[in-house]
Amino acid sequence: QVQLEESGGGLVNPGGSLTLSCAASGFIFSHYAMGWYRQGPGKERELVTGMDSTGNRKIYADSVKGRFIISRDNAKKTVYLQMNTLEPEDTAVYFCSRGFSSDYLRGFVSWGQGTQVTVSW
Repeated sequence: QVQLEESGGGLVNPGGSLTLSCAASGFIFSHYAMGWYRQGPGKERELVTGMDSTGNRKIYADSVKGRFIISRDNAKKTVYLQMNTLEPEDTAVYFCSRGFSSDYLRGFVSWGQGTQVTVSW
């Protein structure tokens, strides 16, 4: 059974940084693409970033390019989202996600419960 558990959310001031973690279990982590989605208040869920199983290929939403970094540690079965220069518009529930396969272009199939990120004074 695929399990994805996010952590690291919280309240941060605009311009601040936060790093989210996602611990995975129930599947061979190194075989799958991983990603992060988010859903802001009154908005649809959107893909923030994704990376292939090796970590060599990554994709970012235009709204977070240059500010967010996705990474993974296959030995720890964990994927990270480093978020810098946060803006109030980044306020959302962030969800970790597992891909259908090793390539993020095939989409994502499973999501965790999410962790709340609030950017505000």
